[in-house]
Amino acid sequence: MAEQKNLETLSAEILAAEEKEAERFSSSLYERLASQNGMTAEEQAALAEEVDNEVKALENTSTRLKKAHKWAFDQADELRTRLKEGKTSDSRELIIRRAPANSVIDYEEEKTKNFAAGVNFYKIAIILISGSFAGVIIEMLWCFIRHGYFESRAGLVYGPFNLLYGVGATALTLLLYRYRNRSSSISFFGGMIIGSAVEYLLSWAQETLFGSTSWDYSAVPLNINGRICLLYSVFWGLLGVMWIKSIYPRVAKVILKIPNKAGKIITILFSIFIVFDGIMSLGAVWRWSKRIENKPAASAVGEFFDKITYQTPYLQIWSLVSNFFTYLTNARKKGILICK
Repeated sequence: MAEQKNLETLSAEILAAEEKEAERFSSSLYERLASQNGMTAEEQAALAEEVDNEVKALENTSTRLKKAHKWAFDQADELRTRLKEGKTSDSRELIIRRAPANSVIDYEEEKTKNFAAGVNFYKIAIILISGSFAGVIIEMLWCFIRHGYFESRAGLVYGPFNLLYGVGATALTLLLYRYRNRSSSISFFGGMIIGSAVEYLLSWAQETLFGSTSWDYSAVPLNINGRICLLYSVFWGLLGVMWIKSIYPRVAKVILKIPNKAGKIITILFSIFIVFDGIMSLGAVWRWSKRIENKPAASAVGEFFDKITYQTPYLQIWSLVSNFFTYLTNARKKGILICK
């Protein structure tokens, strides 16, 4: 409380000093500046030097005050947010339990010396891998809900992983982490900018490197080169809030339960697998683009990648599940299967 009063006192003293300086300029400098024509060359040079020193001092003061203003504004917003989110941290609301507050996660990570504290390699790797996996599963389930069948949206040849989701989650974490204890509006605008930038960059890279595109927003209003559009930028903003305020703290809470030694070993092994999977997938896509151009493999490496396809065992399992649910749906429509 004493520090709070001290800051308020200092800010009041700064305002008072500002008024005194304004009076000094008005009674001294302004008058002399208005009568420069009657001065000698030496007097004009001395006045110019004095004004130059005053300007430098004021510019330095302005820079420091801007930093102080930003710090005070940020701290007020963070304290208000920590108070609000801390009250409902991990509380039960109807069926779903609220996410733990990020401030609580920070405290637990520091207290337990967790292997994935903050945004180190281990946490980023876990988020990249789990995000790549969860994105594929969610999109496959969404496809089944909408169309009645499973369709894989995997981007790698081995396993249900799509790095688009993982990179998106990683980018949101890295760039929004410093604002995790700030108000949701900051996360929203940050998510809009980050998500749109990642989406544009990946679209450009895919088209430049492989001559293909996975999405095109040309028919959607307010788009930029068909790569991004305002509608999906807003979705990215909402996702930014959902991620840093709800999903990320839940993921971090799960990570807190993993023993440090086992967590490090598992994360490193999965990271090696994802790197290998990514290299193999790039090779497969490279040869796929060449086959479209009717260019045969010119080396053993090309022949090797020609044999790699996305028809991996997990897709065959999903295909069986999809066919089974499709059969049940058709059977009910035809009246063969009656569910009471």
